[in-house]
Amino acid sequence: QVQVAESGGGLVQPGGSLRLSCTASGTIFHIYAMGWFRQAPGKQRELVTSITNDGTTNYLDSVKGRFTISRDNAKNTVILQMNSLKPEDTAIYYCNLRAKMRSISVANDYWGQGTQVTVSS
Repeated sequence: QVQVAESGGGLVQPGGSLRLSCTASGTIFHIYAMGWFRQAPGKQRELVTSITNDGTTNYLDSVKGRFTISRDNAKNTVILQMNSLKPEDTAIYYCNLRAKMRSISVANDYWGQGTQVTVSS
């Protein structure tokens, strides 16, 4: 019924850029927020950035000034523009949708399958 799909990962050199895209599709009653998490090998999953339905954004401190999240509400899409990439940014990046379905009383989280970002020389 609800699908979350992200794309745009790849291999880049330090200092390079990548643009990740995430689209939510299906019957969604209300979207509260969309965002990006990442998980590096041996590390716990962490929130990188998110944007709420009123446009409020937040960023992991280590990516401030380098990453930018934006939205296209009409398309239920969020973009993560990543610049000045560092090796420590290497991780699987997961798109997250927090949404309310009409038949469910609370909001749930929905996840994409992940896209690999590798920053290496």
